[in-house]
Amino acid sequence: MKLGDLSDLNKDDILSALGLPSKRSPSERLWGNLGGFAVGLLVGAGAALLLAPKSRRSLREELGERFRKARQGAGVDAADLPEPASSADEART
Repeated sequence: MKLGDLSDLNKDDILSALGLPSKRSPSERLWGNLGGFAVGLLVGAGAALLLAPKSRRSLREELGERFRKARQGAGVDAADLPEPASSADEART
């Protein structure tokens, strides 16, 4: 390499020779950030759809069904457990 060849080198050539990454341009950073934002937006929307609240009646029915399955799986006698709240109790809440 001659001394005249050094004048043809630019910043990226020197950085790559040293094994260092070159600085990203503002547009590259913008697209990277927008991509991350879009992924987060999609994940958040999916989680919101999965975790959306249900109506009180459907939630009580689902929890009751899970409770019955757990009770049957544990081998607990149904007579030993308290009865679920009546519809009159539900109207007060």
